[in-house]
Amino acid sequence: VGGLLLFDITNRRSFQNVHEWLEETKAHVQPYQIVFVLVGHKCDLDTQRQVTRHEAEKLALAYGMKYIETSARDAINVEKAFTDLTRDIYELVKRGEITIQEGWEGVKSGFVPNVVHSSEEVVKSDRRCLC
Repeated sequence: VGGLLLFDITNRRSFQNVHEWLEETKAHVQPYQIVFVLVGHKCDLDTQRQVTRHEAEKLALAYGMKYIETSARDAINVEKAFTDLTRDIYELVKRGEITIQEGWEGVKSGFVPNVVHSSEEVVKSDRRCLC
């Protein structure tokens, strides 16, 4: 139902491939709808940046998706990228824009998830683990 479309902000070629990756993905899921978030990763390497935030935001807007920059190394916005994507999907399901469809591995009927706690909630509440 959703996907993170990643490119490396320090590698212009990866940014130039975003269109191709998006089209390839859409071709494999037709006729179903998928929600994407465009992710510029390695934002911790800003001095090596080859793709501006403005360029990436403009591309995301053209494709109707959100844009976020992340760093796995510094744990910047990684969880937020997944949370934003999940919220976008949930809102579309609530509005009926994404529905349960026969033969599709996307949204499942009858699934009630357990309460999910983010890593930030664990830190805020001084708990060490949700295990």
